Amino acid sequence: AVLMAPAQGFTKCADIIVFIFITGAIFTILERTGTVNAVIMGTSYLFSKREKLKKWFIPVSMLLFSLGGSVFGMEEETLIFIPLFIPLALSLGYDTVVGVSIPFLGAWVGFGSAFMNPFTVGISQGIAQLPLYSGMSYRLLVWFICTAVVIGFVMWYGEKVRKNPQLSLTYEADQKRRETLDLTSIQKPDFKTTHVLICIIFALGMALLVLGVAKYEWFIFEISGLFLGVGILSALIGRLSLNQTTDAVIDGARSMVSVAVMLALARAIVVIAGDGKILDTVLHTIVSGIGHLHPLAAVEGMFWAHSFLNFFIASGSGQAVLTMPVMIPLSDLMHISPQLSILAYQFGEGWTNAIIPTAPVTMAALGMAGIPWLKWAKWNIKLQIILAVLSMLLLVPPYLSGW
Repeated sequence: AVLMAPAQGFTKCADIIVFIFITGAIFTILERTGTVNAVIMGTSYLFSKREKLKKWFIPVSMLLFSLGGSVFGMEEETLIFIPLFIPLALSLGYDTVVGVSIPFLGAWVGFGSAFMNPFTVGISQGIAQLPLYSGMSYRLLVWFICTAVVIGFVMWYGEKVRKNPQLSLTYEADQKRRETLDLTSIQKPDFKTTHVLICIIFALGMALLVLGVAKYEWFIFEISGLFLGVGILSALIGRLSLNQTTDAVIDGARSMVSVAVMLALARAIVVIAGDGKILDTVLHTIVSGIGHLHPLAAVEGMFWAHSFLNFFIASGSGQAVLTMPVMIPLSDLMHISPQLSILAYQFGEGWTNAIIPTAPVTMAALGMAGIPWLKWAKWNIKLQIILAVLSMLLLVPPYLSGW
C-alpha cells in the first residue's frame, strides 16, 4: 500500500498538476515574447527618468510584482529581476534592501494575500470542493490592503534611507557598489506593439476568467483551457516559431515538475495517513487543542498553526495538500466556512516565507543581494508583526458575515 501511494497521489491531484503545468508553460511563453520584462522594466525606466514620477517608482513597481504573485504565483521568477532592481534603486537614492524588496516583497505579498494564486487558493479550493476562485470580492480587498501596507513599509524605509543613507542596512556594501557599478547604464527597454497587444490579450483573458468563475462556475479544466488560449494567442502575436513555442511550453512545464512531484508525494502522504487512520489521529489532536475555543479564536489558531508549520513545509502547494484535508473537516466541525479556513492558511503560509531560513527563494534572493540573513530578519520582523496583527483583524469580518 505504501509503494502504491505515490501513484495514487498523482491520480488524486491530476487535474491540479495539469493546471500547474499549463500555468508554468503560459508564463514562460509570456517571458519568451519579452512582454513580462518589457512591462516591468518599461515602468521602472519611466519612473527613473522623470523626477516628478520618482515617488511612484516603488508603489507601481511593487504593485506589478504583487499582481504577478497573486495571479501567477510568481515567486522564483523574481530572482531574475533582483540584479536589475538593485542598481536601479541605487540610482534613485535608495539602497540594496529596497532593490531586493521591490520584486521580492512585491511578489511575496501578492502570493500571501492572493485572490487567484493557483498554488494556494486554487489547490485549497479544489481540496475543499469549492468553485475555483470563489469568494474573490473579499480576497481582492484583502490583497489590496496587504499590498498597500507592504508598499507603505518599503516606501517609509526607502525615504528614510534617501534622507540619511547611513541609516541603510547595507550602507557600507552600497558604498562599494556605487564605486563599481555604472548607474547610468540603465537602457530604455524595447517596448514593442506586440507587447501592448499581448498585454491586452492577457487583460481580456483575466476579465473572461472573472466572468466565467462568477457566472458560469468555471473550474480547473475551463480555466486551464482559457490560459492555454491566452498562451497560444500570445505566442502568435509575439511571433514565436513553432519550435520556440514548443520549447517555451516544455521549459515552463519542466520548471513545474518539482512542484508536481511534491504535490503527488504530499498527496501520497495523505493517502497513507488516510489508510492508516493517521489523519484521524492528527485531526483529533488539533481538535483537542482548539476545539474547545470559540470558532473565531479557532480561526486565529489556524493562522498561527500554519505559520509554525511553514518552518518545516516552506511550500504553499505542499502545505495546502498536507494540511487542508485536516483543516477543512475541522472547519466543518466548528461551523467555520472553508473559505475562511483557506484564508487563515494563506496568511500563515505566506508571511513567514520572507523571513524563515528554510525558504529557498528567500535565501537565494538574499544571497544574490549580499544581505546577511540575520540583518534581513531583524529588519523584516517589524513587517511580520504588522502583517500578523493585520491578518488577525482581517479574519474577523468574514467570520461575522458568514463568508
